[in-house]
Amino acid sequence: MKIYRDGNTFIAPKGAYFEGNVKINGDFIVPPCTHFWGILVVDGRLELGSKSTVGSRITCRDAIIGSGTEINGPVNVSGSITVCDNAKLSSVNAGGDVILRPGIEVGDVKCDGTLFVYGKVKSGKLFGRQVKVLRADAVNNDYPDEITPGC
Repeated sequence: MKIYRDGNTFIAPKGAYFEGNVKINGDFIVPPCTHFWGILVVDGRLELGSKSTVGSRITCRDAIIGSGTEINGPVNVSGSITVCDNAKLSSVNAGGDVILRPGIEVGDVKCDGTLFVYGKVKSGKLFGRQVKVLRADAVNNDYPDEITPGC
């Protein structure tokens, strides 16, 4: 599958299927409805489009996981991660902050920073330096705008 490059950012074509493992040496933008059947490793920031799937684990620096996305393995992030509405993940391990949006299903979540939970989520155990549970419609002024996209 052809992946496009713009400087240090790599972009997958919309609706692509990747059968094996994928390693990206930079940032990776993945459009909606893109599917990975193996392991996904990104040295930089991962923006995984809505309704995409990953058949195994993800390892990256920072991540935004789009709404309705399904990840069948653990997500390991050295920095921060935002998981958008109605996504399904097996587990999350982050070195920074974690934002969980309404309607997600996730196993255990561990982070070294603050864990923000917006609205109702289904989860295993939640571990963080701080855990903040907020209403789904709450505006989060404590967190940088560049990490909290409009999910």
